[in-house]
Amino acid sequence: MTWQPSAPIPHLTARAKLNRLIRDFFARRDVMEVETPLLCSSTATDPHLQSWTAEADGRTYYLQTSPEFCMKRLLAAGCGPIYQIGKAFRREEHSRWHNPEFTMLEWYRPDWQLNELMAEVEALVLNAASAFGQNWSPFPRLTYQQAFEDCLGLNPHQASAATLLQLANHRINGDFSGLDRDGLLDLLTSHLVEPALPKSGVFLTEFPASKASLAQTGSAADGTPVALRTELYLGGLEIANGYQELVDAAEQSLRFKADIQTRQTLQLAPVPYPSHLVSALQHGFPESAGVALGLDRLLMVLLNCEQIQDILGFPIDRA
Repeated sequence: MTWQPSAPIPHLTARAKLNRLIRDFFARRDVMEVETPLLCSSTATDPHLQSWTAEADGRTYYLQTSPEFCMKRLLAAGCGPIYQIGKAFRREEHSRWHNPEFTMLEWYRPDWQLNELMAEVEALVLNAASAFGQNWSPFPRLTYQQAFEDCLGLNPHQASAATLLQLANHRINGDFSGLDRDGLLDLLTSHLVEPALPKSGVFLTEFPASKASLAQTGSAADGTPVALRTELYLGGLEIANGYQELVDAAEQSLRFKADIQTRQTLQLAPVPYPSHLVSALQHGFPESAGVALGLDRLLMVLLNCEQIQDILGFPIDRA
Protein backbone atom coordinates (compact mmCIF):
# COMPACT_ATOMS: atom_id res chain seq x y z
CA MET A 1 0.00 0.00 0.00
CA THR A 2 2.90 2.38 -0.68
CA TRP A 3 0.67 4.57 -2.85
CA GLN A 4 -0.84 5.91 0.36
CA PRO A 5 0.70 8.79 2.37
CA SER A 6 2.79 7.66 5.31
CA ALA A 7 1.34 10.35 7.59
CA PRO A 8 -2.27 10.14 8.76
CA ILE A 9 -4.56 12.82 7.36
CA PRO A 10 -4.86 14.65 10.73
CA HIS A 11 -1.08 15.14 10.70
CA LEU A 12 -1.23 16.61 7.19
CA THR A 13 -3.99 18.89 8.42
CA ALA A 14 -1.74 19.92 11.30
CA ARG A 15 0.99 20.88 8.83
CA ALA A 16 -1.43 23.15 6.98
CA LYS A 17 -2.41 24.70 10.33
CA LEU A 18 1.26 25.30 11.22
CA ASN A 19 1.93 26.95 7.85
CA ARG A 20 -1.05 29.28 8.33
CA LEU A 21 0.14 30.15 11.82
CA ILE A 22 3.62 31.02 10.53
CA ARG A 23 2.28 33.22 7.76
CA ASP A 24 -0.02 35.02 10.20
CA PHE A 25 2.88 35.47 12.64
CA PHE A 26 5.09 37.17 10.07
CA ALA A 27 2.25 39.18 8.52
CA ARG A 28 1.63 40.77 11.92
CA ARG A 29 5.33 41.61 12.14
CA ASP A 30 5.53 43.05 8.61
CA VAL A 31 8.01 40.44 7.35
CA MET A 32 7.63 39.75 3.62
CA GLU A 33 7.27 36.21 2.26
CA VAL A 34 9.58 35.47 -0.68
CA GLU A 35 10.35 32.61 -3.05
CA THR A 36 13.82 31.73 -4.35
CA PRO A 37 15.01 29.05 -6.82
CA LEU A 38 15.48 25.44 -5.80
CA LEU A 39 17.94 24.98 -8.68
CA CYS A 40 20.96 27.30 -8.57
CA SER A 41 24.39 27.57 -10.17
CA SER A 42 26.12 27.17 -6.79
CA THR A 43 25.40 25.46 -3.50
CA ALA A 44 26.63 25.14 0.09
CA THR A 45 30.40 24.67 0.26
CA ASP A 46 30.30 23.18 3.77
CA PRO A 47 32.10 19.79 3.62
CA HIS A 48 29.43 18.34 5.92
CA LEU A 49 26.67 19.07 3.37
CA GLN A 50 26.25 17.16 0.12
CA SER A 51 24.03 18.39 -2.71
CA TRP A 52 22.17 16.80 -5.61
CA THR A 53 22.78 18.05 -9.12
CA ALA A 54 20.61 18.45 -12.20
CA GLU A 55 21.51 19.25 -15.79
CA ALA A 56 19.75 21.95 -17.81
CA ASP A 57 20.81 23.66 -21.05
CA GLY A 58 24.23 22.08 -20.82
CA ARG A 59 24.91 23.45 -17.32
CA THR A 60 25.03 21.84 -13.90
CA TYR A 61 22.64 23.17 -11.27
CA TYR A 62 22.32 22.28 -7.60
CA LEU A 63 19.25 21.54 -5.51
CA GLN A 64 19.60 23.90 -2.58
CA THR A 65 20.49 22.68 0.91
CA SER A 66 18.75 25.85 2.14
CA PRO A 67 17.50 29.08 0.53
CA GLU A 68 20.23 31.07 2.31
CA PHE A 69 22.35 32.25 -0.63
CA CYS A 70 19.48 33.63 -2.70
CA MET A 71 17.71 35.16 0.29
CA LYS A 72 20.91 37.00 1.20
CA ARG A 73 21.11 38.32 -2.34
CA LEU A 74 17.62 39.75 -1.82
CA LEU A 75 18.77 41.38 1.43
CA ALA A 76 21.70 42.96 -0.37
CA ALA A 77 19.23 44.32 -2.94
CA GLY A 78 17.37 46.12 -0.14
CA CYS A 79 14.22 44.02 0.28
CA GLY A 80 14.06 44.38 4.08
CA PRO A 81 12.96 41.62 6.48
CA ILE A 82 11.98 38.42 4.66
CA TYR A 83 10.96 34.82 5.29
CA GLN A 84 10.40 31.72 3.20
CA ILE A 85 8.69 28.37 3.68
CA GLY A 86 10.13 25.97 1.14
CA LYS A 87 11.77 22.71 0.25
CA ALA A 88 15.44 22.00 0.85
CA PHE A 89 17.53 18.98 -0.16
CA ARG A 90 20.49 17.29 1.47
CA ARG A 91 22.12 14.16 0.13
CA GLU A 92 21.93 12.13 3.31
CA GLU A 93 20.40 8.78 4.16
CA HIS A 94 16.71 8.59 5.01
CA SER A 95 16.50 8.08 8.77
CA ARG A 96 14.21 8.42 11.74
CA TRP A 97 14.73 12.20 11.82
CA HIS A 98 15.80 13.06 8.29
CA ASN A 99 14.28 12.87 4.84
CA PRO A 100 16.53 13.92 1.93
CA GLU A 101 13.80 16.37 0.85
CA PHE A 102 12.46 18.42 3.75
CA THR A 103 10.66 21.66 4.55
CA MET A 104 12.52 24.63 5.96
CA LEU A 105 11.41 27.97 7.35
CA GLU A 106 14.13 30.58 6.98
CA TRP A 107 14.01 34.26 7.83
CA TYR A 108 16.28 37.30 8.06
CA ARG A 109 16.07 40.47 10.12
CA PRO A 110 18.18 43.41 8.90
CA ASP A 111 19.53 45.64 11.70
CA TRP A 112 18.85 42.97 14.33
CA GLN A 113 21.24 41.30 16.75
CA LEU A 114 21.23 37.59 17.45
CA ASN A 115 19.57 37.94 20.86
CA GLU A 116 16.63 39.74 19.23
CA LEU A 117 16.27 36.94 16.71
CA MET A 118 16.39 34.29 19.44
CA ALA A 119 13.49 36.05 21.17
CA GLU A 120 11.50 35.96 17.92
CA VAL A 121 12.26 32.27 17.35
CA GLU A 122 11.06 31.60 20.87
CA ALA A 123 7.89 33.64 20.33
CA LEU A 124 7.06 31.76 17.13
CA VAL A 125 7.66 28.32 18.63
CA LEU A 126 5.73 29.07 21.83
CA ASN A 127 2.90 30.49 19.72
CA ALA A 128 2.82 27.26 17.71
CA ALA A 129 2.90 25.12 20.86
CA SER A 130 -0.05 27.05 22.29
CA ALA A 131 -2.02 26.60 19.08
CA PHE A 132 -1.45 22.85 19.37
CA GLY A 133 -2.65 22.76 22.97
CA GLN A 134 0.76 22.66 24.63
CA ASN A 135 1.94 24.97 27.40
CA TRP A 136 5.72 25.36 27.00
CA SER A 137 7.94 27.61 29.07
CA PRO A 138 10.52 30.01 27.57
CA PHE A 139 13.75 28.27 26.64
CA PRO A 140 16.90 28.74 28.74
CA ARG A 141 20.16 29.83 27.12
CA LEU A 142 23.20 27.56 27.52
CA THR A 143 26.65 28.14 26.08
CA TYR A 144 28.41 25.42 24.13
CA GLN A 145 31.09 25.43 26.82
CA GLN A 146 28.56 25.04 29.63
CA ALA A 147 26.92 22.11 27.83
CA PHE A 148 30.26 20.32 27.42
CA GLU A 149 31.32 21.00 30.99
CA ASP A 150 27.98 19.79 32.40
CA CYS A 151 27.96 16.62 30.30
CA LEU A 152 31.63 15.73 29.80
CA GLY A 153 33.55 17.80 32.34
CA LEU A 154 35.82 19.52 29.82
CA ASN A 155 36.18 22.89 28.12
CA PRO A 156 35.61 22.36 24.38
CA HIS A 157 37.52 25.54 23.52
CA GLN A 158 40.68 24.37 25.29
CA ALA A 159 40.69 20.56 25.15
CA SER A 160 43.26 19.13 22.76
CA ALA A 161 42.38 16.84 19.87
CA ALA A 162 44.15 14.01 21.73
CA THR A 163 41.93 14.55 24.78
CA LEU A 164 38.78 14.62 22.64
CA LEU A 165 39.84 11.45 20.81
CA GLN A 166 40.55 9.66 24.08
CA LEU A 167 37.11 10.59 25.38
CA ALA A 168 35.41 9.52 22.15
CA ASN A 169 37.17 6.15 22.18
CA HIS A 170 36.16 5.64 25.81
CA ARG A 171 32.49 6.62 25.47
CA ILE A 172 31.52 5.81 21.86
CA ASN A 173 32.01 2.67 19.80
CA GLY A 174 34.02 3.15 16.61
CA ASP A 175 37.33 4.19 15.11
CA PHE A 176 37.66 7.97 15.19
CA SER A 177 41.37 8.33 14.51
CA GLY A 178 40.66 9.94 11.13
CA LEU A 179 38.67 12.85 12.60
CA ASP A 180 40.19 16.29 13.11
CA ARG A 181 39.47 18.38 16.20
CA ASP A 182 36.25 19.87 14.80
CA GLY A 183 35.09 16.44 13.70
CA LEU A 184 35.66 15.09 17.20
CA LEU A 185 33.70 17.98 18.71
CA ASP A 186 30.82 17.22 16.34
CA LEU A 187 30.96 13.54 17.26
CA LEU A 188 30.90 14.22 21.00
CA THR A 189 28.12 16.76 20.54
CA SER A 190 25.82 14.47 18.57
CA HIS A 191 26.43 11.31 20.60
CA LEU A 192 26.83 12.63 24.15
CA VAL A 193 26.03 16.33 24.62
CA GLU A 194 22.83 16.70 22.59
CA PRO A 195 21.07 13.72 24.26
CA ALA A 196 21.79 15.34 27.65
CA LEU A 197 20.21 18.70 26.75
CA PRO A 198 16.84 19.57 28.35
CA LYS A 199 14.06 17.87 26.38
CA SER A 200 11.80 20.85 27.15
CA GLY A 201 13.97 23.08 24.97
CA VAL A 202 17.20 25.06 25.15
CA PHE A 203 19.14 27.57 23.05
CA LEU A 204 22.77 26.58 22.66
CA THR A 205 25.05 29.60 22.07
CA GLU A 206 28.70 30.65 21.68
CA PHE A 207 29.96 27.83 19.47
CA PRO A 208 33.69 27.46 18.78
CA ALA A 209 34.93 30.11 16.35
CA SER A 210 35.97 27.33 13.94
CA LYS A 211 32.27 26.52 13.50
CA ALA A 212 31.25 30.02 12.39
CA SER A 213 30.44 28.98 8.80
CA LEU A 214 28.45 32.01 7.51
CA ALA A 215 28.26 33.68 10.93
CA GLN A 216 30.33 36.41 12.50
CA THR A 217 32.81 35.67 15.25
CA GLY A 218 33.12 37.47 18.57
CA SER A 219 34.29 36.86 22.12
CA ALA A 220 32.80 35.15 25.16
CA ALA A 221 32.84 36.93 28.51
CA ASP A 222 36.29 35.49 29.27
CA GLY A 223 37.69 36.58 25.92
CA THR A 224 37.46 33.17 24.22
CA PRO A 225 36.82 33.53 20.46
CA VAL A 226 33.36 32.18 19.61
CA ALA A 227 30.97 31.97 16.68
CA LEU A 228 27.97 34.27 16.99
CA ARG A 229 25.40 31.59 16.31
CA THR A 230 22.72 29.68 18.19
CA GLU A 231 20.86 26.40 17.88
CA LEU A 232 17.46 25.59 19.38
CA TYR A 233 16.94 22.04 20.63
CA LEU A 234 13.51 20.60 21.41
CA GLY A 235 12.83 17.05 22.50
CA GLY A 236 16.45 16.14 21.82
CA LEU A 237 16.27 17.37 18.20
CA GLU A 238 18.05 20.36 16.66
CA ILE A 239 15.17 22.51 15.43
CA ALA A 240 16.76 25.81 14.39
CA ASN A 241 20.17 27.25 13.58
CA GLY A 242 20.66 31.03 13.70
CA TYR A 243 23.54 33.38 12.88
CA GLN A 244 24.65 36.91 13.37
CA GLU A 245 25.29 37.02 9.65
CA LEU A 246 28.76 37.57 8.26
CA VAL A 247 28.74 40.79 6.23
CA ASP A 248 32.46 40.93 5.33
CA ALA A 249 32.78 39.82 1.69
CA ALA A 250 36.54 39.23 1.92
CA GLU A 251 36.22 37.01 5.00
CA GLN A 252 33.31 35.07 3.49
CA SER A 253 35.33 34.53 0.33
CA LEU A 254 38.24 33.12 2.35
CA ARG A 255 35.90 30.73 4.17
CA PHE A 256 34.35 29.51 0.92
CA LYS A 257 37.80 28.87 -0.56
CA ALA A 258 38.87 27.02 2.59
CA ASP A 259 35.75 24.83 2.37
CA ILE A 260 36.42 24.06 -1.28
CA GLN A 261 40.02 23.11 -0.45
CA THR A 262 38.83 20.87 2.38
CA ARG A 263 36.38 19.16 0.06
CA GLN A 264 39.23 18.50 -2.36
CA THR A 265 41.42 17.09 0.43
CA LEU A 266 38.61 14.81 1.60
CA GLN A 267 37.88 13.78 -2.02
CA LEU A 268 34.31 15.02 -1.79
CA ALA A 269 32.28 16.12 -4.78
CA PRO A 270 33.57 19.54 -5.93
CA VAL A 271 31.21 22.52 -5.81
CA PRO A 272 31.51 25.95 -7.46
CA TYR A 273 32.69 29.06 -5.69
CA PRO A 274 29.48 31.00 -4.75
CA SER A 275 30.37 34.11 -6.74
CA HIS A 276 26.83 35.55 -6.76
CA LEU A 277 26.68 35.70 -2.96
CA VAL A 278 30.16 37.17 -2.64
CA SER A 279 29.24 39.84 -5.20
CA ALA A 280 26.12 40.64 -3.19
CA LEU A 281 28.21 41.05 -0.04
CA GLN A 282 30.64 43.28 -1.92
CA HIS A 283 27.72 45.42 -3.07
CA GLY A 284 26.81 46.06 0.55
CA PHE A 285 25.03 43.80 2.99
CA PRO A 286 23.09 45.06 6.03
CA GLU A 287 23.99 43.95 9.53
CA SER A 288 21.50 41.10 9.98
CA ALA A 289 20.45 38.11 12.01
CA GLY A 290 19.03 35.06 10.26
CA VAL A 291 17.77 31.60 11.14
CA ALA A 292 16.77 28.34 9.48
CA LEU A 293 14.12 26.25 11.25
CA GLY A 294 13.22 22.69 10.30
CA LEU A 295 9.43 22.60 10.05
CA ASP A 296 9.25 18.81 9.79
CA ARG A 297 11.09 18.40 13.08
CA LEU A 298 9.08 21.11 14.79
CA LEU A 299 5.89 19.37 13.70
CA MET A 300 7.25 16.06 15.01
CA VAL A 301 7.73 17.62 18.45
CA LEU A 302 4.35 19.37 18.41
CA LEU A 303 2.57 16.10 17.55
CA ASN A 304 4.80 13.86 19.71
CA CYS A 305 5.88 11.80 16.71
CA GLU A 306 8.85 9.44 16.87
CA GLN A 307 9.61 9.27 13.14
CA ILE A 308 9.71 11.90 10.41
CA GLN A 309 7.58 9.71 8.13
CA ASP A 310 4.71 10.24 10.57
CA ILE A 311 4.37 13.87 9.47
CA LEU A 312 5.29 13.54 5.77
CA GLY A 313 2.83 12.73 3.02
CA PHE A 314 5.36 10.91 0.89
CA PRO A 315 8.88 10.40 2.27
CA ILE A 316 11.67 9.36 -0.09
CA ASP A 317 10.74 5.65 -0.02
CA ARG A 318 7.19 6.48 -1.18
CA ALA A 319 7.88 9.46 -3.44
